[in-house]
Amino acid sequence: MTEVVSPQEYAVCNTCTLQLVRLAYGRRWTFRVVREPLRIGMLLLGWYHQVHPKDYKVRTESCYGCMRFRKTALKEKSATFRWLNDRMNPRFDRMIESIVTKEELQAAKEYARDSTQSR
Repeated sequence: MTEVVSPQEYAVCNTCTLQLVRLAYGRRWTFRVVREPLRIGMLLLGWYHQVHPKDYKVRTESCYGCMRFRKTALKEKSATFRWLNDRMNPRFDRMIESIVTKEELQAAKEYARDSTQSR
């Protein structure tokens, strides 16, 4: 039986991955080829572990649909996900950072902090 972990009252992010992914999709078609299988794997593991991203409260409407909630919950619930994430996430981060500019990365960080901090 899978233990149910209650979501945080409000989600907190350090970087808006949605912004970076949109930029990367527009600049390199190969990024989509790499990301989509990873995203589908997270969706399947989330389904298996009964992760429901809609259970998380967000302060910004655009945060709905972000994989951050699923990823956070999977880190808590799935040893398989933690093992895979430890190996794939550094490569994914390097790839996306090679596509977007430092300024765009900084803007995504600022947007995430501004969007998830209490008002």
